[in-house]
Amino acid sequence: MSEAIFMRLIVFFDLPVTTVEKRKAANQFRQFLLKDGYQMLQLSVYARLVRGRDALQKHNKRLSANLPEEGSVRCLEVTEKQFAAMQLLLGELKVVEKKVNADQLLLF
Repeated sequence: MSEAIFMRLIVFFDLPVTTVEKRKAANQFRQFLLKDGYQMLQLSVYARLVRGRDALQKHNKRLSANLPEEGSVRCLEVTEKQFAAMQLLLGELKVVEKKVNADQLLLF
């Protein structure tokens, strides 16, 4: 039953970029997030749609395995319904946010 529940994994991070090595580590972490299917919501805030608790645990492990050595990285798990209820107070939805949601994924 839990496999049918769509959830969002939201990653917030603040990484040091004071040296060339630290900048490289921060960029490698961002590249990992993008390659792993995360979409940038805002600067240093990325989100990924997952299907069920098993996928959530899998991506949490992948995230933990690719953390940089320094900085602050947080992860929040919310249901798709909670994510959809998020209010946009200023600005507009990005094109990717308009196109991708759990309802569309159900068609595949």
